[in-house]
Amino acid sequence: MKRLLTLLTVAALLAGHSPVVAQPTRGVVATTLDNGLRVLLLEDRRSPIVSVQVWYRVGGRNERPGATGLAHFLEHMMFKGTKRHGKGEFGRLVERAGGQQNAATSADYTQYYVTIGAEKLDLILELEADRMRNLLLDPREIASEREVVIEERRTRTEDDPGGFLAEEVSNIAFKAHPYGSPVIGWPGDIRRITEVELRRFYDTYYQPNNAILVVVGDFKASEAIGKIRAAFGRIARGPAPPLVSVIEPPMTSERRVLVRRKEARLPIVYLAWHVPNHSAPDAAALEVLSQILSGGRAARIYRHLIHERPLALSAGGDYSYLSLDPSLFWFWATPLPGQTPETLEKALLGELDGLRREPVTAEELQRAMNQIEAAFVFQQDSVRSRASLLGRFELIGNYAEANRYLERLRAVTPADLTRAAQTWFPEDRRVVGVLLPEQP
Repeated sequence: MKRLLTLLTVAALLAGHSPVVAQPTRGVVATTLDNGLRVLLLEDRRSPIVSVQVWYRVGGRNERPGATGLAHFLEHMMFKGTKRHGKGEFGRLVERAGGQQNAATSADYTQYYVTIGAEKLDLILELEADRMRNLLLDPREIASEREVVIEERRTRTEDDPGGFLAEEVSNIAFKAHPYGSPVIGWPGDIRRITEVELRRFYDTYYQPNNAILVVVGDFKASEAIGKIRAAFGRIARGPAPPLVSVIEPPMTSERRVLVRRKEARLPIVYLAWHVPNHSAPDAAALEVLSQILSGGRAARIYRHLIHERPLALSAGGDYSYLSLDPSLFWFWATPLPGQTPETLEKALLGELDGLRREPVTAEELQRAMNQIEAAFVFQQDSVRSRASLLGRFELIGNYAEANRYLERLRAVTPADLTRAAQTWFPEDRRVVGVLLPEQP
């Protein structure tokens, strides 16, 4: 039956008739404990498992120059033990119980998640409550983990030409806002982060009133809330963390960076523009534009630059619709051997110029919406994905915003897309990054 429903959904999407999508937040039980911990519970009995996620409202945007990488470094230290559960015990207990656990740090948040058998819910709640306020932060463990983070940065950035170029483009794009600094931190900051700094950062942001607990899976919400109060309710509310009030000043001219790396085999071209986030009227149009430009093989960049001409070996793009502050609208491409970065940059700019001059056809708009809607629907197929969806929308204001996401996008018209392209992609406000292989 489930297989049949999935096939019917796909058929309807491909036919251009959007099915009635159930509200992803239907059935959510939401409450806030006396200490400020926000709790979202959603029963999902399809499998005897639960996904437990703790989202802290802290990331790279909460750091200052000279102290970057603290949020990411602290994420690593959260697995190093408390007085009650020693080094590595969190992971050992989860794995012994057959669960999976990990964490992620972004510019806007730090997330910890465990997927495990439903009968182990009490264990995970106790472990997460313990490390919320009882982290050891042993200096020897800090020194050891510092080398791990340095190596992570080396493999993801220093030795990855594309990652290095993206970091350089972000850095020149933002003059004031912390979004310009890498989440993993600058190398010098990673090397000199101290125990005192980590402890201060932990005490500032790892408080119940700065966290969201999301539990989705096979449990009774009425019973789970009692367990959550028992595990987390005893933790005292902390001081309100400082707000991030930095506003990035408007660009006045194009910014450009040229990078040469010996690790590179082919050039890469990055283009970016400052754009608003989800709170702006044009956010939905920008989300659809990103899909039309770079959302898979049916997207314009792939069809025009890879399939039809061809100029590029690979291409892609991104728009951070759910970012807490205004961010960047990106797209990039790698030229085929024999093609120059200049030719590819001109072709990429031509794609935007086409969106400014000619309205998107109704068929192309419908195809982009079908793709977005299909991805949104299928994202809810696992308890972990459903929990992440709730947590991500709660971060931007309220989990119920997930119900309005598709509504906003369905209302976008070709005229909206043309206006957004003309408004947010002026030629003299772009950020350009070009990577060239270093000559021997």
